Amino acid sequence: MLTGGGDCPGLNAVIRAIVRKGERHYGDELVGFLDAWDGVRERRTIPLTVETMRGMLPRGGTVLGTRRGSPFDTDDGVAMVKRSMRDLGLDGLIVIGGNGSLSVACRLVNEHGLPIVGVPKTIDNDVVGTDVTFGFNTAVQIATDAIDRLHTTAESHDRVMVVEVMGRHTGWIATTAGIAGGATVVLIPEIPFDIDELCERLTRRHDRGRYASIVVVAEGAEPVAGSLEMEQKVFDRFGHVVLGGVATRIAMAIADRTGFETRVVQLGHVQRGGTPTAYDRVLSTRFGVAAIDMVHEQAWGKMAVLRGNEIVSEDLNVAVGKTRGVDMDLYEGVAKHFFA
Repeated sequence: MLTGGGDCPGLNAVIRAIVRKGERHYGDELVGFLDAWDGVRERRTIPLTVETMRGMLPRGGTVLGTRRGSPFDTDDGVAMVKRSMRDLGLDGLIVIGGNGSLSVACRLVNEHGLPIVGVPKTIDNDVVGTDVTFGFNTAVQIATDAIDRLHTTAESHDRVMVVEVMGRHTGWIATTAGIAGGATVVLIPEIPFDIDELCERLTRRHDRGRYASIVVVAEGAEPVAGSLEMEQKVFDRFGHVVLGGVATRIAMAIADRTGFETRVVQLGHVQRGGTPTAYDRVLSTRFGVAAIDMVHEQAWGKMAVLRGNEIVSEDLNVAVGKTRGVDMDLYEGVAKHFFA
């Protein structure tokens, strides 16, 4: 198995569950590839046993290490993956990752016939095909705890606090934590924001005697074209926009247009690190158990997903090239009733 993309609370719980059922129930011998697809190409593995995974249920991060990248990045990448799997005598590969990792897994199954099953992972909760991804609940709880703490300091100083949370393409964390934390306004990537409208709402709130406000913004949120000057976009070596900083631009605009004292809090990677919540530990464990069962069913090209209260299998194809946006019934139908 391998873990790909960004780290996420619950990864070790998934690995532990796969190992425990694989070894104890099926009599499997399990190995983990280090550093995602790089480890597969370079045949860097560690043995995974019930003993080596003891104590890993509550531990954040991943014992296997993780990074971005794909075997399709180089001309011989896929051939190296095939050779590694053949030489190691692997019956199947479990890929635990987000949209990018699952898309790679899908191509390797469909175009090259490799025996792979997937487990969806991302704190952003944006994988199509599953109702929830593990790690999301933990990220929301961390963001909510931060918002709760910021209320008191905002009220003590009559400040506007602009809180930036993760969410590259979707605003699941921002919306859910905003509702749970009693935010004044939530800005998400799905809906471009109007800075003038935002400032007017804060001013109306101030006129009603509410001098402290919490604005929660997803890192991928963008203004209505022409309404707020943003810094030029910078891209990383994988072609992803380097995010972080939208909250600063918003805070500067609020202070300039309203005169309100404004501060910025960027939660950043603290949302991805540390101990997973009880919910995420249980969900991760259920995903891991389902994944090793799927291997023995030879359900190649499938991934374990949550539908309602059940863990079922779904084609990897459904997640490729798609992003699961925020449920507008949640944002428009629930959240906006509590915003200023």
